[in-house]
This record gives sequence, C-alpha cells and structure tokens, in this order.
Amino acid sequence: MDTDLGLMWIAISAVLVFIMQAGFLILEAGLTRPKNNINVALKNLTDFAITSIMFWGFGYALMFGTSVGGLFGTSGFLLEVESVGFRQFIFFFFQVMFCGTAVTIIAGAIAERCRFNAYLLAVVIVSGLVYPVFGHWAWNGIDATPGGWLGSNGFVDFAGASVVHSVGGWASLALVLILGPRLGRFRPEGSINEMPSANIPTATLGVFLLWFGWFGFNGGSTLTFGDNTGRVLVNTMMGGAAGLTTAIVLSWFRKRQADSTWIINGTLAGLVAITANAHATSTAAALLIGAIGCVVMLLVEDVLIRLRIDDAVGAIPVHLGAGIWGTLAAGLFGQPELLGTGLPWFQQVLIQVVGIITCGIWVFGSTYLIFRLINVIYPLRVSAEAEEIGLNVSEHGAVTESLQLLQVMQQQQHSGDTSLRAPVQPFSEIGQIAAQYNNVMQKLESTAARSNAVIRSSLDGIITFEAGSMRITSFNPAAGQMFGYMPDQVIGQSLSVLLGAPDGVPLDNYQLNAIFQRKGHGQRYEIYGRREDSSIFPMSVVITQATAGDESFYTGVFHDISQS
Repeated sequence: MDTDLGLMWIAISAVLVFIMQAGFLILEAGLTRPKNNINVALKNLTDFAITSIMFWGFGYALMFGTSVGGLFGTSGFLLEVESVGFRQFIFFFFQVMFCGTAVTIIAGAIAERCRFNAYLLAVVIVSGLVYPVFGHWAWNGIDATPGGWLGSNGFVDFAGASVVHSVGGWASLALVLILGPRLGRFRPEGSINEMPSANIPTATLGVFLLWFGWFGFNGGSTLTFGDNTGRVLVNTMMGGAAGLTTAIVLSWFRKRQADSTWIINGTLAGLVAITANAHATSTAAALLIGAIGCVVMLLVEDVLIRLRIDDAVGAIPVHLGAGIWGTLAAGLFGQPELLGTGLPWFQQVLIQVVGIITCGIWVFGSTYLIFRLINVIYPLRVSAEAEEIGLNVSEHGAVTESLQLLQVMQQQQHSGDTSLRAPVQPFSEIGQIAAQYNNVMQKLESTAARSNAVIRSSLDGIITFEAGSMRITSFNPAAGQMFGYMPDQVIGQSLSVLLGAPDGVPLDNYQLNAIFQRKGHGQRYEIYGRREDSSIFPMSVVITQATAGDESFYTGVFHDISQS
C-alpha cells in the first residue's frame, strides 16, 4: 500500500465506487413509480453528502481509530491530512465510499413511503454509529494486524459482503418493519399487488454502473496493485455473470419467461456474494458462489412476500441474503493460503458464522430500537394521502405534467365542471395527451351546452332522477313553474315529493318503481303531480331509462294537462 502505484489504484478504485451511487439512484428510480422519482434522486444525492460529513467527523475514528478492547476506535475524529499523513487520507477517501454504499442500500428498501427528513436521520445514525462500530469489529487495522475483535479472531470479509451489504440489509429490514408495506402492496384477502416499475431499461443501466463500480469496490480492497488484483477482478466479473445466468435459467423454469426483475437482482446478488471472498477463491468457485447467491436472493424474496414484508426494490434479498451467503462462502471455499488467517477449515467457517450472527444482532437490534423510539415521537412514514399523490409532491413540492393532468381529471370528477382545462406543454408526450383530453372536454362541454339549452327552453317539465332511490338530479325551469319549487328545494330529494295519488296521498319509491315498470319506458301515460302547496293535478309523462358507465338513471318529461 506504500507504493505510488498502490495509492493511485486505491484512489481510482474509490472513484469507481463513487460511480455506484449513480447506479443505485437510477436502479431505484427505474424499479419504483414515477410519482416518487424526484424523492429517489434527492435521497441518493443527499445521503452521500451527509455520509461523507458523518464519516469524516465520527465514523472513520470509530471504525479505524486506535482500538479500545477491539470494540471501537478513539482516534482520528475530524480527520486532517496533516495529522494522519497522505497514505491514510487516501485510505479514508476509499472507505467513505463504502460507508456511502451501505447507507444507500436503505434508500431502495424503504422507498415510496418514508419521510425525507426521517431518511436523513437514518443516514446520520447508520453512517455515524451503526456502520462504523461493526466495521471496527471486522476491519479495524489499516496494516496487517487487525484491531477489532472479529478480525483478530480470523473473521474474513474481504470487500464487505457483511460490513457493507449485510449492514445495509439488516438496517433496511429494521426500518421496513417499522414503516410497514406500501399502500395496496398486499390485499386484505392475502393476494399480492405488483407495483409497476417506472422504467426497466433505466434500472438495467443502473446495474451496468453498479457492476462497473464493483471492480473498484472489490479490486481496490486489495489495497495495492499486485498479483492478486487480477484474481479479484476476474472473480468479481464471474460472480455477477453467474448470478445473472442463474436468474435467467430459474426464471424460465418457474415463469416460462425471462423475468426482468429477477435478472437485475440476480446479477446484483452474484456480485454481493463474491464480495467477501473474491481474493481467496478459484474462478470456478466464484461462478458457484455467484450462482448460489442468486438462489439465496430468490428464497429470501419469497420469505419476505410470505411474511408480507414490503421491500420496494429487493434490496434486502440482494444485499442481506446474498451478503450472508458470500460471508459464509469465504469460509467454505476460501483457499487457506490466500485467506491468511491460519485457521483450520471448520474454525474458519465457525468464525464466519459468528460474524454473520454478530452483524445481525448489532445492526438490526440497534437500528430497530433507535427508530422504534423515534417513530413514537416523530413518525417516519408519510400520511396515506401523501403516499397516494406521491413523494415528489408531498415531500418536495414538485409538480409534474402527469400530476397536473390527474388533478384536473379528479377535480372534474368531483365537481362535474366540464369547463376545466388541463395545462398543456406542447412538446412532451404528457402535453399531447393533455391537449387531446382538453379537445374531448371541449366537445363534451359544447354538446352538454346545446342539450342544456334545449332543456331550459322546453315548455314541458324535464326531470332526471336516479334509478332505485328516485333521487332527483336535475330540474328544469318549466318543472319549477309546474310544481312551484325552486331547483335547490328538490334536487337531492326523492321524486315522490312531486307525485301523488288522486286522493292526495303521496307515493313512495316502491310504488313509483312499480308504476314505471308496469307502464313501461318510452310510453306516454297519465299520472298525478303534487305541487308545493300540496294540490294535486293530472299530468302526462314519458319516462326513459339510460346508463352512463355503471350508473343508471331516468329522464321524465312531464306535461300539465289540468288545463286541457
């Protein structure tokens, strides 16, 4: 690590790992719904900035500072190059990228329902406390001698299948359990509602960027550029390739098609699985480890679904499931001379299991306890209404063309005002839809205006009312003169208030329905009206029935024949 080439390789690798932040962003944006994509972008941008500050101020010291009993570090707070030297400063630059990766995993799992401020609080706690403490146990010691209690006992996690990926996965699981599933994800009768992905090609591009960054993630973890670097890079490539291929094969067997989400997450699971052991396994073993990583990912995904645990992008199966497997695989398949711990095979596997369990207890336990208490004081989840309209609007005040169009549609649905028009941006796809929608509404408004003009000018009373309930929905001026009522006095009332028997006794809805059924529709017949002063008069009436969508209603044309 002391050579200029080694330091240059670490710096280049750190930049490659930084590119993974962009990969996580567009992966999450592609797998979640468009109404939340601004929130996705801002989370992934902001969490890296906050992580960098927290890791510089506190996290690096807790993780790599002088160890106290192998539990936590006590030196290196508010790190400066003058105090630690150029070599360690480059190492810090490399390690802050790993902390950022662990935190970003959480963003995908809890997407579409978590408050932005609550997520930032999670970033602060995980990057400043949870991640560096476990990292100290496993990775403390920049040089050959480990200082953390797990590392001192032979625990191997080469590039962070546990330290980075399982930490992110366990923290995600804790927060998902507190937040609960997204609205509509699980139906009451037990079936599953698949949430539509916004853009699978975009998500796939995210996988490419992550895979590209993974060469720095694993390759830089050699902390030098030497003979073993080639092994790490090739094994990383093969682990991802095996995960992808396995996902395709299993998808064809189970679904008879190449499922896009399986392929995306299968690739990532293979890369996570090889992360703990890429330096110490053969290429053939790397293929097997990557393939099994995909299988483990799918099994964990099934378990989460059965337990009705909602992970928006599959982060927990990928990073926790495959991370646990990859850490165990380091003991199962790692070549002793390359692992360098001096432990027999069984003891190596045993300490790997101890590390896996320790990671789960510390990360899940601390995260769940802290945020369960915070949730009592400050709810982590947005309101149901905010979730419905999307976090872009509720959390960031963003307005999109599709949202504006939807709002106009909803306003028209509730108000019945056909004069409302959607805003139009003529050079976008949504703008073209909005323009066509406005044309339809213009035609509808024109047709309705002509119909209303005919109804208002008619000398006969024209009344519309609902089938069954007989509730009056419209009442033209001629009807008002005939019955002696203003429209607002009768709209919403039963038609029975306007009709009666010759002896003056009002008719109820049952009797009216029976009369209309017996007399038939479209036929003129006589009936008795009942004016506002309770006087009874004879009328002729023609009743017609119509439907609009799922609604059925009647239109009655009434003519006063008392003066005939």
